[in-house]
Amino acid sequence: MAKATRATQALAKAGVAFTVVEYAYEAGADRIGLHAAAAIGEAPSRVLKTLMVSVDGKPACAVIPSDGELSMKRVAAAFGGKTAAMLPPAEAEKVTGYHVGGISPFGQRKAVPTAMEEAALAEPHVIINAGQRGVMVRLSPADAKRVLAAVAAPLLA
Repeated sequence: MAKATRATQALAKAGVAFTVVEYAYEAGADRIGLHAAAAIGEAPSRVLKTLMVSVDGKPACAVIPSDGELSMKRVAAAFGGKTAAMLPPAEAEKVTGYHVGGISPFGQRKAVPTAMEEAALAEPHVIINAGQRGVMVRLSPADAKRVLAAVAAPLLA
């Protein structure tokens, strides 16, 4: 099993049941979430990607299915803001303490508001990055939402 990450430590501390799932991460893969879904044999709707955004100039986190596209208008609305944009990769790494391709919503360096795509809550389980490239965690979507104190909202374009 992979060494513990800040994400797995945060989940364990919260008393959440999860399973670590590893796969061969490929640097430069076009769509990391879709690559991960194929590598572990899961539906892309269950493999969630963590996207760092800026809402009215403040960092936030959006967790959506790997086969989905983020709607900036819906992201802004989910956080009660007016505008939203993707955080540049270097800024996302600075805020989270994770490297792009291994950004987890769990155990980030600085807690930021988080929103989850509401459709993901209907899945029997979800798989989310565990804070290291090629390492993910499988858990219930309700547990993920609770630990993240996330709002559930329609975030897809």
